Amino acid sequence: MGLEATSSERRRAPLNVRSVAIGQPLIWLAAAWRDMRANPVASLSYGLLFAIFGDLITIFAWRQGHLFIAATSGFLLIAPLLCGGLYEISRRRQAGQSSTFLISLAGGRRNARELVKLGLLLAIVGLCWERISTLLFLLLAPHIPPDLLILLAEMPKLPENRDLMIIWLLSGGSLALLVFAITVVSVPLLLDRQVGFITAMRTSLHAVDANIRLMVLWAAIVATLTVLGIATLFFGLVVLMPLIGHASWHAYRDLVE
Repeated sequence: MGLEATSSERRRAPLNVRSVAIGQPLIWLAAAWRDMRANPVASLSYGLLFAIFGDLITIFAWRQGHLFIAATSGFLLIAPLLCGGLYEISRRRQAGQSSTFLISLAGGRRNARELVKLGLLLAIVGLCWERISTLLFLLLAPHIPPDLLILLAEMPKLPENRDLMIIWLLSGGSLALLVFAITVVSVPLLLDRQVGFITAMRTSLHAVDANIRLMVLWAAIVATLTVLGIATLFFGLVVLMPLIGHASWHAYRDLVE
């Protein structure tokens, strides 16, 4: 029993990680741009899918602010998994292989069970955020429907509305940072190696802990590029999401031994 427990603990232990220079994100983005130029059709196809999905959310949910925010938040939470094909394109290019969109989809088959487990975890996180968001509205502003757009319109009227906005943003931001910390390395790691999703998440957290200033900077860059893409009615994501996805692969390769 003791030997089995020890073996299980070793399988779940995080992989070794490196401490890298604070300026590495610029190198990751430059490498990502080269990946895009080498495989423009495959890379931009993913970006186009992101843009189309974002615009569909806008078309069908923009008049229902609560639904719009929940759908957009869920979309962004599972974005690391949706970038799996982009990681595969970068992986194949490092191996000297070209990629098509269909070929890149095959990458997820190598460790599909563990990727599904991580996806289910992210889905649970998304559902929890939707419930937390609704609860915050009920407790702090019961006179307002759980709708961020209505809250923005009502903010100047009562100080309580501003307090709710601050708490809502802090709660959502904290959850987003947690998701970033457990996925920044874990998803490309699961696509690259046969490890469990718990090992992948622990490795991701270990990489963030070993490079905290760098990872805060990288999170800010990812968030800024994502906001820019959304601000262009999601069309900016056609280029920006492939750029983020490819760069995330190079971040993983730099951070994990």
